[in-house]
Amino acid sequence: MSRVSKPHEIVERALALSTADGCVVIADEESSANLRWAGNALTTNGVTRGRTLTVIATVDGSEGAASGVVSRSAVTAADLEPLVRAAEAAARGAGPAEDAQPLVTGVPESPDFTDAPAETGSDVFAAFAPALGDAFARARAGGRELYGFAHHEMTSTYVGTSTGLRLRHDQPNGTLELNAKSPDRSRSAWAGRSTRDFKDVDPAEMDAELAQRLGWAERRIELPAGRYETLLPPTAVADLLIYQLWSATARDAVEGRTVFSKPGGGTRLGETLSPLPLTLRSDPNAPGLESAPFVIAHSSGDGASVFDNGLPLGRTDWISDGRLDRLTTTRHTAGQTGLPVAPAIDNLLLEGGGERSLEEMVAATTGRALLLTCMWYIREVDPATLLLTGLTRDGVYLVEGGEVVGEVNNFRFNESPVDLLSRATEAGRTEKTLPREWGDWFTRAAMPALRIPDFNMSSVSRGV
Repeated sequence: MSRVSKPHEIVERALALSTADGCVVIADEESSANLRWAGNALTTNGVTRGRTLTVIATVDGSEGAASGVVSRSAVTAADLEPLVRAAEAAARGAGPAEDAQPLVTGVPESPDFTDAPAETGSDVFAAFAPALGDAFARARAGGRELYGFAHHEMTSTYVGTSTGLRLRHDQPNGTLELNAKSPDRSRSAWAGRSTRDFKDVDPAEMDAELAQRLGWAERRIELPAGRYETLLPPTAVADLLIYQLWSATARDAVEGRTVFSKPGGGTRLGETLSPLPLTLRSDPNAPGLESAPFVIAHSSGDGASVFDNGLPLGRTDWISDGRLDRLTTTRHTAGQTGLPVAPAIDNLLLEGGGERSLEEMVAATTGRALLLTCMWYIREVDPATLLLTGLTRDGVYLVEGGEVVGEVNNFRFNESPVDLLSRATEAGRTEKTLPREWGDWFTRAAMPALRIPDFNMSSVSRGV
């Protein structure tokens, strides 16, 4: 098998080699392109190609089915049979799989299953790169230095199973991160965007936004730790609610281990989590945030099962009109808990009916408030309450009487996203955003800004 072998042929060959009772083969064909820059000048660019093959073998036993999973990159013709045999050996050497289910059947074949994989390349930046060059010139003239990177990748995933599934999904994914710094590096501002094709990102607009923030930072104000009315921008809301989604597994809730566990037993499904009419949902068909419409599971875990590969996905409301509506389940954990099947989906949207932009929410602030840029180093402190800690980064600004009057010091915060939803007094307009902390793993998000009347800045941080 050469590097140019068609992915669907690799899948078919691996399935034909399998002697296991069941087999799932996932071929991921990946390509990427990137640009990096520093000090208002491009530094590096490149294009990569790669292929990963995952074989999942299942073996029936008297106590239940076992599974073995082996993934390898750069698989050659000589490597294919040993890879299949390794997965089978892993299955035969394992005990019964806790999440064992019959492999999925009855899903119509993707019409493009036998087509060549989609690819990206440097041409994805054809319009973006000149616009970035213009932004460099404006920044240089304005006494700013721009740093950052643009990354675009395309992954074509082919899933074939011994039960007859033949599915294909092409996933484009682009991220843009831009930092502006003053020449003495005493002031820094960050902006990020998520994109499918770099046609909807504007370096000039981002540079103007960063220039404004560097201007705000010319006045420095020291504030102590405490609780402040705080405006959380969409990127910060995304980072908090992505962590909440990762923690919202039904099995852990039923077993009393999470914030979604009900005291005395059961779950908090049906409880009101927010007085605002907030809906937190995932939808593989959400415009601009499209993701795989079926389960792609390279391994099993709390919220995923290799036995569910190919299971169709549709819109799922995790929170509906402020009420907890769904917790993540595989087919196995749904059967365990008696809850509906609700697999994880690779995007997240929060909608609350608000129409104000973040700028309009700032202007509507009558007293004193903090405006955050983003968060980082987010870690869990207490799973029972989903208490998180982390740091603010690249700009915390003081708002007084509807205007930003200066930059304040950074803080460490201690907050639970579930508790924040219960205390939020306003949700702004939902817009696509790039999570700062989790952007390497989760990029497809749309969030509003949130107004929190008493956000807990637990201590002052001297970091940038």
